[in-house]
Order: sequence, then C-alpha cells, then structure tokens
Amino acid sequence: MPGEPILAPGLPPREDRSLPEPRPLAIYVHWPFCRSKCPYCDFNSHVRERIDPARWTRALLADLDHQAALTSDHIVGSVFFGGGTPSLMPAETVAALIERVKARWPTAADVEITLEANPNSAEAGRFRAYAEAGVNRLSLGVQSLDPAALKFLGRAHDRAEAVAAIETAGKIFPRFSFDLIYARPDQTPAAWRRELDEALALAGDHLSLYQLTIEPATVFAVMAGRGRLVPLGDEAAAELYEMTQARLAAAGLPAYEISNHARPGHECRHNLAYWRYEDYVGIGPGAHGRLSQGKVKYATRQRRVPEAWLAAVEAGGHGFEEFGAIDRDAQIVELVMMGLRLSEGIARARLEALAGIPIEALFARSLPALVEGGFVRISETHIAATAAGRQRLDAVLAELLT
Repeated sequence: MPGEPILAPGLPPREDRSLPEPRPLAIYVHWPFCRSKCPYCDFNSHVRERIDPARWTRALLADLDHQAALTSDHIVGSVFFGGGTPSLMPAETVAALIERVKARWPTAADVEITLEANPNSAEAGRFRAYAEAGVNRLSLGVQSLDPAALKFLGRAHDRAEAVAAIETAGKIFPRFSFDLIYARPDQTPAAWRRELDEALALAGDHLSLYQLTIEPATVFAVMAGRGRLVPLGDEAAAELYEMTQARLAAAGLPAYEISNHARPGHECRHNLAYWRYEDYVGIGPGAHGRLSQGKVKYATRQRRVPEAWLAAVEAGGHGFEEFGAIDRDAQIVELVMMGLRLSEGIARARLEALAGIPIEALFARSLPALVEGGFVRISETHIAATAAGRQRLDAVLAELLT
C-alpha cells in the first residue's frame, strides 16, 4: 500500500561464497524539473520557479537507501540520471548519489554512469563538474542541427551551442552520445541526409535518432488537432528511417536497437538492461522499476507529481505507488516487447524457460507467417525481428501477442 514500508526479505550476507552470483542491476535516477516544457514532450517533467536542492538531495538518497534494501543481492552495472533535465541538478547532488550507490551495492569495475544534459551554454559549463562527480558518459539532447527545426521543437539552445557542447563533451567524457529527432513536418530526404552527415562528423561512438511522434496531451497534439501541424506521412517517414539505417550502418554505427546506433562495444549498457529485461530500480518521481527477489519479479512505480513524491519519501522513506509481483504471462509480454526492439533479439533459452514451452509452440498461430514474410527470424539460440520487422514492430508485436 502507498505510504507503508515495503521491506526486503531476509537475504544471506554477501560473504557466503556458496551464494549464486549477484544479479545485474541498473539504477535510474529521475530529476523531474525543466526550465521549459518542449512541445513534443510527454515525459514526467515539470517547470518550477524554485526548488530546495538540499531537500531533494536528501529525498533521493532516502529513496535510494530504501531500494538498496530490496536489491542487496545485485551488482550495479549502470547508473543513469534522466529527466526532466538532469543537467540542472547540482553537481554535489550527483556526486552524493553516486557515492551512495557505491556504498550500498557492489558495482562493476567498469560501471557506466550516464547523465542527460541540455547543450545550452549555461549547462555545458557544468560538464567538468559532473565528470569530477563520477559521471563517465554524457547524453546530449541536441534534437536537431537545423536552426529552424530547433525553434520548431522548442529547444532553448541554438546550433552553435549544440556543436560547442558536443565538442566539449568529447574532450571531457570518455563516452558521449547525442539525440536527434527526424521525420519532422515537411522534412525532405535531402535535408535529413545533410543533417545526418553533419551529425556523423561530430559524433563519437553512439547516436540516438528518433522519429517524431505526436504524443497525447502535448502541445504538438493540440496543434495537430487544430490543423496547425501536419505530421509527415507514413511513407515519407519510412523512407527517412530506411535511409537512416543504411547511412549509419555504412558509417560503422549500425542500429543495435530501433532508434539507437553504436560502434560495436559502445552500446549504452543502461538501456540494454531495459531491453534485455534485466533488473532495474527507478529512483525519483514517476520512476518505474523491475526487480527480482528469488524467483519472483516485481514491478514498481513511484508517485508521479514531484511534491507528492517528496512528501511521501519524507513521511515514510519511499515514494512507491505500486509494488506488485508480475505473473508469468505478463513477464513474457514484457520480455518480448522489449527484446524484439534489439537487433540481437531474445535468447531462445530464456524465453522458453519462462514460458515452459518451445518458441514455436508459444507463437504457433502467428510465427510461421511472420517468418515467411521476412519480419521475424528464429535460430537455435535467438528469436529476433528483422530490419523490416523492427520498422513495423507494433504490428509484429500485435500478431505475436494477441
């Protein structure tokens, strides 16, 4: 129940070497605040005139401590500061959270610690402080290198700031990435090709390239409903998608997930944890988690409104609104929905162990046609969506899971 303590079962001390290897764990920390709300954004982000950084630091640490008690048989492989705009967080808060993670869990020697950042000059000025706090990977929300598109997308930075921030990130952090949004209204293949080439000239070893989607309850949704915004058509968007896949693969950054491209070995390990359906905890307002205790996997969800979450943590030590076991059928659905986003797909042994039957029997109704149509491939070790299947993944999933 919300507000009541949720306690971990008794776990044997880690010194017992007869114990199985600890489970991998990813930690997501949500900073819900932004300077302004972008018109395309449906994330749990909020604009506030002022907040109390010390109070928020204490609450985030308390939430982290509570969830550490639930996952003490895990080892942390990645930490991700997302938002909102985490580059508005004080560097001292970031440092305190990283220090507490390492105090509460064993961590991998090469733990990946990512922070999302805006590229405007004021926030770029804090990059070195974040690196000194322990961040070793930066993810920049560039969204476009076209000045008109930046204005359309409601971004607070200009092209020059974006380029400067990318170059600064490359000098400070051993790993960095940046995001672009394409399939914008009236965008042509020639214009997107030029922007892609510019991006590749600036990129390190990872790029995230997202098609613009009109999400409900956003400014863009209101504009579209009033006829003031006409989304790019499906055929035109598909052409841009196919060009993106081919161009990035030729440049040595193939897609390892629908919208994410990296040189082999430079994939975002934190996001891989989600897509591979590994355990992760969500710290902060609205954050979700999936965590295992014994053979049971649990879903967690925190209170969404920042002030409500903050009050709950200060009153009871956590902000959970949901904490419940996930049944086998729901786990199968989640594993398939996440895993088929990846080029590598899903390990056959894992899916079959969860389902208790072979893949061919699990998807007997739809799998033959999807394989014959070239949308899904199966092997002795994996089931995966093909490139054509990933482009139409919603339809593929609907066939498999209904």
